[in-house]
Amino acid sequence: MTTKVRFCEHNKGKGKVIRQLEENFSDLDIKVKKCVKQCGTCREQPVAVVDKVKVTGKDGEELYRNIIELIRKDAA
Repeated sequence: MTTKVRFCEHNKGKGKVIRQLEENFSDLDIKVKKCVKQCGTCREQPVAVVDKVKVTGKDGEELYRNIIELIRKDAA
């Protein structure tokens, strides 16, 4: 089953994270949505939703690492 990664179009710092994910994990289903229903978090820090699980980071680099960690944990 393909892992779904969703980003809010309003969340800052998502561009670099999306590019890194696309380069390193071409099998992910990555989409930028109008809203991922994480508005409080989305205003304050980078956030993504991975298979309905909220993932955050203090910056884009940490968000990327946290997404990868979750994907690897789910694959194990």
